[in-house]
Amino acid sequence: MAKVLDLADQWLQLDKTSQGLADYLLSTVPNSIEAGIVIGHDARHNSELFAQLAAAVFESKGILVWWYEDIVHTPLVPFGVQKLHAAAASPLRRPVLAAIQGQYMRCLGQLPSASQTLNSSIHFVYTALHGVGLRYFSLCVEMIGMTNRMTVVDQQAQPNPDFPTVKYPNPEEKGALDLAISTADEKNIRLILANDPDADRFAVAEKVANHWYQFTGDQVGVLLAYWIFSSRSSQLTTDDIMLTTAVSSQMLSNIAEVEGFTVQETLTGFKWLGNVAQDLKDLGKRVHFAYEEALGYMIPSIVSDKDGITAAAMFLSACSTWGSPWAQLQKLYEKYGYFATTNTYWRSSDVTKTESLFEAIRNLEQPFPSQVGYRRVMRWRDLTTGYDSTTEANVPDLPTSASTQMITCWLDGSDSDNGIRFTIRASGTEPKIKLYLECCSKHQDSAHKGALETLQYLRHSWFHDPILQIEDRFADT
Repeated sequence: MAKVLDLADQWLQLDKTSQGLADYLLSTVPNSIEAGIVIGHDARHNSELFAQLAAAVFESKGILVWWYEDIVHTPLVPFGVQKLHAAAASPLRRPVLAAIQGQYMRCLGQLPSASQTLNSSIHFVYTALHGVGLRYFSLCVEMIGMTNRMTVVDQQAQPNPDFPTVKYPNPEEKGALDLAISTADEKNIRLILANDPDADRFAVAEKVANHWYQFTGDQVGVLLAYWIFSSRSSQLTTDDIMLTTAVSSQMLSNIAEVEGFTVQETLTGFKWLGNVAQDLKDLGKRVHFAYEEALGYMIPSIVSDKDGITAAAMFLSACSTWGSPWAQLQKLYEKYGYFATTNTYWRSSDVTKTESLFEAIRNLEQPFPSQVGYRRVMRWRDLTTGYDSTTEANVPDLPTSASTQMITCWLDGSDSDNGIRFTIRASGTEPKIKLYLECCSKHQDSAHKGALETLQYLRHSWFHDPILQIEDRFADT
């Protein structure tokens, strides 16, 4: 009975949301009835049922529905919005999957090196984590001539909404790639590529000195950005732009400063990255790439949203040139500096604790703390109160919101590093306080040392309340 009630509640919420979106489109988007709405679904429980229900709501309002008649990876929905010039994404109903898939694959053929067969010794393991990615990624691999280089994790190849082989079907989670690693070890393969179940995110692991190393989202983002930069036939200028978020690494900004292009930050999420990219294009700028640290990567020439298939195809093409992505990353560190990130979170059993904790931090000193440990605060930006210590009239350079907690702090360098930036923000979906911390240095050891020292200070000085439980991997440190 509980499951039936839960499903009914989900139906009710979906109906209300669809009704609201339909009314919004009809009142604000010209020709929304004729332009229509794109609806797709993946392989999760009730996904097709919910898609049918949403489609019925829009059809009841007279809005044309562009319908994906089979499971798709999530990025194909915003891609369809672009190609069909639809009013929105959400597929009287018109099946369009075959046509849109064809256009999508043709666009992928325009990626650097994707249009030519690559002679490479690279072999790799691929896992779809029980999701929809294999169909699309197999087409990409065939297009770049590397089908015989791919070993698929068979147990996770086909869509299965129960995700039977993993605790959490999220490639960021510990253990999610265990089956891929065992497959790679069995086949003596040193590279793993993975998509999450709806294939809008992408993860990489490589065996380095007989140990498996999983790249962070920042590292993959920097590698992809540099591949795009280095593949250009002409020199980039300040009108050539790449985007990151306020909680992502500063390494790409350092590369841009040296190489002459522009990096712009947005708030977290591809709602912001995609909209800012479109605004910049409307101003005549060229936006080549965007990423956020949570394994999301966007190639605006393909689709203005995160797309794990596009990212995986481009990364594989790049690996055919690099050989080892780890070795390529070390070259970038040597040239542009080492950036050590230490991202973690505290969980609280008391959801009211978050706001009081942020207020306690703000009240350490006025107008903001002058030091964090032995380091001086060089800049303080509070997107909750709308304050930035270094801008004109102290107005932040990013949008503010009194309903969300987010503070970013820049600290001066030490004898062994070039400084630290960290952001603390409250999760919008669970009782967590998240920390994104990074130290830059000319040397790898000192970058890691600075990051860990600052984490320990924050942990024991700002986040010492017993009700706060740090992520398990730092619990004993």
